[in-house]
Amino acid sequence: MFSILALNPVAIHLGPIAVHWYGIFIAAAVLIAVYLSMKEAKRQHLNEDILYDMILWAIPIAIISARIYYVVFQWGYYQHHLDEIVQIWDGGIAIYGALIGAGLFIWWFCFKHHLSVWQILDIAAPTVIMAQGIGRWGNFMNQEAFGAVTSLHFLQHLHLPSLIINQMFISGAYRQPTFLYESLWDLSGFALLMIMRHAPQFFKRGEIFLSYVMWYSFGRFFTEGMRTDSLMLFGGIRVSQLLSIVLFVVALIVLIYRRKNDQLVWYYNI
Repeated sequence: MFSILALNPVAIHLGPIAVHWYGIFIAAAVLIAVYLSMKEAKRQHLNEDILYDMILWAIPIAIISARIYYVVFQWGYYQHHLDEIVQIWDGGIAIYGALIGAGLFIWWFCFKHHLSVWQILDIAAPTVIMAQGIGRWGNFMNQEAFGAVTSLHFLQHLHLPSLIINQMFISGAYRQPTFLYESLWDLSGFALLMIMRHAPQFFKRGEIFLSYVMWYSFGRFFTEGMRTDSLMLFGGIRVSQLLSIVLFVVALIVLIYRRKNDQLVWYYNI
């Protein structure tokens, strides 16, 4: 018999502190991303101490930026619930906010320490999209980032395990698992970038990052269009869809423009 039982978003209680699955997935994703990035940085003979210093600042800046981004576009709610602004364990962080905040900090940090920002971004890009794919399972545990109403038959037709189907029963109806679609898209992008990263004469410096931007923004445009909890602008425009279009076009233009520069270094030879 099919059971409709949502998973508990709280993993464990440590005294008065509730440890949420959302935080566990995010923390695990970040740790794996840092580990893989540092392995690649070591292969490229970069100063590990400087990079650890950058990471220790970039992570909290990314989290704060992600929350600020979300709160700004949901200010109609949070202006009346100021005490909830810091409650990120209940969800409500926007990955685009994290990428913007961390990206600006990394640019400044590289400028200050005379590092190649393109090289650093190339190292980080595959692991960032991997972390995004893992992080979506935090949304799964919180029953958020879901799509429109669908049927049990449709979900079963996707050959999803009952665990996911049960969790997609939200507010009295089954929902499209858009968190899953985006997670699979992100993890596929991670696999492709990791496989092709060291292919001879394939990527030039900076192009791994630009490819990541195009891959992620392309997929995000479509998954965002399926969601029912999007951050909105005036006229019913979805913030993330608009930003996805802008990022994809800009990254493509930059990639084409830089390809005309014969002085670019092949990534494989770094």
